Amino acid sequence: MSQPEAGRRAVQESELRTELGVGIGWRAELDLSIERMPGVDFLEVVAENIDPAHLPESLRLLRARGLPVIPHGVSLGVGNAEPPSPARLAHLAACAQALDSPLVSEHLAFVRGGGLEAGHLLPVSRTRESLRVITENVRRAQDALPVPLALENVAAIFGWPDDELTEAQFLAELVERTGVGLLIDVANLYTNQVNLGLSAVDALDALPLEHLAYVHVAGGEEHHGIWHDTHTAAAPQAVLDVLTELCARATPPGVLLEWDDEYPSDETLVSELSRIRAAMSPDREAG
Repeated sequence: MSQPEAGRRAVQESELRTELGVGIGWRAELDLSIERMPGVDFLEVVAENIDPAHLPESLRLLRARGLPVIPHGVSLGVGNAEPPSPARLAHLAACAQALDSPLVSEHLAFVRGGGLEAGHLLPVSRTRESLRVITENVRRAQDALPVPLALENVAAIFGWPDDELTEAQFLAELVERTGVGLLIDVANLYTNQVNLGLSAVDALDALPLEHLAYVHVAGGEEHHGIWHDTHTAAAPQAVLDVLTELCARATPPGVLLEWDDEYPSDETLVSELSRIRAAMSPDREAG
């Protein structure tokens, strides 16, 4: 490892762990609900949905109350064959600066190639050559961002036939090479367990959880034996059980609820945050 690479990794590792608590994904449809909701410690906002020069009034209000806000990208494409777009990186950087964010998160996903958009966060081909390309893409992103970067594991309904590494092995090697943080989505681990037969617990055992930045929790729906990570329902107990398994192995700096459509009542959202806290607690059944 060169001296600049070692320095980048050291900075990432020293700055990644920001104690966040329990949070919720900010959506314009939920702005008033979140503003009056108890028990919200931090927020995440989809970076592509905001203009950093003209932040929504709700986000400005919540930031003024001291709630950290993390920009969460969905289109950067660090898993693409091409380098990340400088314009997309500049937007993520501007969001982080406007929100005074402790970090930025994105997906380890393939989203476009040859000028065509995939329209979905697709799993990357987990080969050694792919790892080499993605390592360079991650380093480019880290160099362009003013705060540490964390990458999220994705939900899948298929795996590439030429995979040489498991997702956990791939992420572990990527962390080793770059110092990038991990955003572990336990709902996505559950999705891959249902759809691909990949044990969520085995993945947790193989992931370098000491690099954990925060965790996602969400619900979904099953159709014809396939689990779809829709973010439109309460998290099933099986997803919360994966969260409990994670918390038995590491203490996550933060855990965040995602809900993206078919928005429920404020009471339901508060209840979901309470379920998350209970799943995080090792003595959750004692009371």
